[in-house]
Amino acid sequence: MSDARRAWSDNTPRLTPHHYRHRLGASAFSDRGASASLEMAATSAPEPAAPLRSVLLGVDVGTGSARAGLFDEDGKLLGSASSPIQIWKDGDCIEYGPGTYSGETSPRSNSKEIHQPKPRIEYVLPHPHQSSTDIWHAICAAVKQHALLQMLQGKRWRVWDLQLLVLSVVAVDADGSPVTVSLSGDTRRNIIVWMDHRAVKQAEKINSSSSPVLQYCGGSLSPEMQPPKLLWVKENLQESWTMAFRWMDLSDWLAYRATGDDTRSLCTTVCKWTYLGHAHMEQINEKDSRNMEACGWDDDFWEEIGLGDLIDGHHAKIGMLRISFRF
Repeated sequence: MSDARRAWSDNTPRLTPHHYRHRLGASAFSDRGASASLEMAATSAPEPAAPLRSVLLGVDVGTGSARAGLFDEDGKLLGSASSPIQIWKDGDCIEYGPGTYSGETSPRSNSKEIHQPKPRIEYVLPHPHQSSTDIWHAICAAVKQHALLQMLQGKRWRVWDLQLLVLSVVAVDADGSPVTVSLSGDTRRNIIVWMDHRAVKQAEKINSSSSPVLQYCGGSLSPEMQPPKLLWVKENLQESWTMAFRWMDLSDWLAYRATGDDTRSLCTTVCKWTYLGHAHMEQINEKDSRNMEACGWDDDFWEEIGLGDLIDGHHAKIGMLRISFRF
């Protein structure tokens, strides 16, 4: 895919009408997923002779493409379209594979053959990056494809549902412009893709700590989770670390791009950022609470792993406000 496929501007008109209500839905979440829904009001009055039909617009953002689908109120798919998403793979990092083993089944027979122990395997992995601007353009392109636009004629958008199954992290500056997370310095590459394992050493460092936060993450953090990735950026791209005004999960960034609302998802912050959701829920009825530690961020944890500067401004860079879910 050519880098010139689209203009690299964040000034694309938003998909949403001027009336909306931002709502994150809990039922669509999975281990690597988050969902944001925007309820939209019609911008024009229906014609008396032909009442407007309501349709549901769903957008699914994957690693390689953005897909848009139109559904009627009974859930029947009326039409769909997709648009590819750019991905770069630059630089190298080293990850060590499984330990030694001494036996395997011979491909030539059903017998078990014993071999000499094999050394640990060394893999050379690229650093995959994406662009938040490119992903937004891909969403717009999918929705605006001719077939879907034809189906939208004479109909009213009732809900826009945005679905992601990724752990990607986005960096933007105070103006919302991309901040590079690539050793290449290319500012378009402002997303560390979910599959990236550059932060193996950083994850090992975090996991060696005695922080009680880890007990809420299965005992350890994966290099695919956000704290190790942020620590890698701080240690390797100091200029980008200084420039970044917001670090956001891709799902939260897309909701922010669509609405201008920087409210973070409780699901993404708990599952990927070590936010302590149970502490948040305990404080949910205290409307005037400003005790951010009580609401889920563990300041001692961030200090201990070397990211204490994220505490500044009531944790504004990683999410000062969160939407809560009631089940």
